[in-house]
Amino acid sequence: MGDWWDVAVVALFVIPLTFSLVWLALPLSRLGPMRIGLMAATLVLLAVAASAADLELAANFLKLAAATMLGWWALSFFEESWWVPLIALLIIPVDLYSVARGPTREITENRPEVFDALSIFMRVPGESGTAQLGLPDVLFFALFLGACLRFGLRTGPTWVAMTLSFGATLALAVGLGEAGIAALPLLSLAFVCVNGDRLWRQLRDRPAEDST
Repeated sequence: MGDWWDVAVVALFVIPLTFSLVWLALPLSRLGPMRIGLMAATLVLLAVAASAADLELAANFLKLAAATMLGWWALSFFEESWWVPLIALLIIPVDLYSVARGPTREITENRPEVFDALSIFMRVPGESGTAQLGLPDVLFFALFLGACLRFGLRTGPTWVAMTLSFGATLALAVGLGEAGIAALPLLSLAFVCVNGDRLWRQLRDRPAEDST
């Protein structure tokens, strides 16, 4: 029924359904870094094994799980809530450069098999084409969502905003006729916009808490 119908299905159905798995697994983000790291390493090995065995669907979900656990493992080393928006803002220019002129562009244009290995796919039911998200996009989605739970931010609204940001990125790629477009800028902005007031309040109140 056309590209825009496919975009709507992926943005409003397939992406939320896929990332509902991250939402359901969110309590695991409270585990300690050693347990999370062990789970992440195991999932990475399983994903590599599934890919080597041409188990496409299994490998896809294992890569989703592995990137999610790696995001939560990284989050376990964050000591202050303000570290999260700092990282969110820093990765915007990095991702824009990487996709426009850097290694991501080189991989997507000249080494598609590498991009396939380092991404997850989402397929419209009944269609052969897929939309793909890089594993760093999944990792930061998990990191931001886990940060909401850990630091008392808006978990539900953040999940909604971030899933919609992926759909908006896909719509931009189709509208601009680009094979790939940076997903982290809109993802980061979604996290900061939903939680900016609480993050600012926590940062503002921190010296008073330290003085007591």
